[in-house]
Amino acid sequence: MKPSRPKLLRIFLPFAFGYYLSYLYRVVNAVIAPNLVADLGVDPSDLGLLTAAYFLTFAAFQLPLGVLLDRYGPRRIESLLLIFAALGAFIFARAESLAGLVAGRAFIGFGVSACLMAAFKAYVMWFPRGQLPLINGLQMSAGGLGALSATAPVEAMLGFTDWRGIFLVLAILTLAVAATVFWMVPEKDPGNDQLTFGEQLRGISQIFTSMTFWRIAPVAALSQAGFLSIHGLWSGPWLRDVAGLNRGEVAGVLMLVAAAMIGGYVLLGGAAERLSKSGIRPVAVAVAGMSTFMFIQILVILGYSRWALPVWLFFGFFGTSGIISYAVLSQSFPVHLAGRANTALNLLVFVLAFIAQWGIGAVIEIWPVTAEGGYDPAGYRAAFGAMLSLQILGLIWFFSSGRKVTYT
Repeated sequence: MKPSRPKLLRIFLPFAFGYYLSYLYRVVNAVIAPNLVADLGVDPSDLGLLTAAYFLTFAAFQLPLGVLLDRYGPRRIESLLLIFAALGAFIFARAESLAGLVAGRAFIGFGVSACLMAAFKAYVMWFPRGQLPLINGLQMSAGGLGALSATAPVEAMLGFTDWRGIFLVLAILTLAVAATVFWMVPEKDPGNDQLTFGEQLRGISQIFTSMTFWRIAPVAALSQAGFLSIHGLWSGPWLRDVAGLNRGEVAGVLMLVAAAMIGGYVLLGGAAERLSKSGIRPVAVAVAGMSTFMFIQILVILGYSRWALPVWLFFGFFGTSGIISYAVLSQSFPVHLAGRANTALNLLVFVLAFIAQWGIGAVIEIWPVTAEGGYDPAGYRAAFGAMLSLQILGLIWFFSSGRKVTYT
């Protein structure tokens, strides 16, 4: 039985607002990076570390998060964690050192760690399985709106306040969303109250020993990690140092990339749903999209500055294709394991995103700063090329293990 339209809005909108903030937090440093460098004197490696701290704590909580979501449900868990995100935004706004910034980002990452997985768990509980690719895509489009808000709108806000003021506003908004999730989302039994924690932990083992998981997890995790680490920070400096854009132009391009992301989440998710009715499984759409994304990264690495805008628009559009893998896993495991299956993949995604975002900065730092004060394009080519090579290896593994498992 399908839930009523008002109840669907009560389920979708609060989680969409939560993920909107999560993604805004994730990518805002791509715009305010020059301010952080100017105010606190951080170098590329430090910039990568403080931005990637979000990914580290986010990833660290994914496995316990899966257990908590499957046991207590998404409403209570997300509303509680968002309070920690608000605390992190406040710490970040008041920080006077690199350590303070890292601590703030770490709290933010921990606090928003449920924003996507709680939504996915709620949608498994409330929506028919065939609708999951589309509804997951709509959820991701809310993140795209957050990414869009973190570009030109944030740049415009910097004309009225500084980055500290922006994060104080975000702290207040995060508390408001936490209250909205708690009071607006209806309660529903997640169906695992009778299971002990030991039994739930064995469910995690069931995920991590399954070839259903391990066939697609490497390519999906590496694709998403590459997308998150580059788009969330290094896209802005690349547009400055390789394409030669000024700060306003960089913010404008990143806003268009965010719009392309929204289109990718909605259109690719919708395509996966429609094609599944014709016998083309969502996993085929996911792999085709991730393969196209790898080709787009080759164009970024080659550094054709004249074609920077269309290349980065395609980067934003096809970079979203890895998210279809979550719907693939949701449909390939029993409902009571859906939260843990998705958080297991999310763990890999964000561990790799942390390593990639920090590692890209470390590689870029190998080359000396240019006369204009930017980073050498050769550093971007080396760092981005390393990420692409790993994705290609993940794709090879997917096809080489194809006989061992198939997907519904």
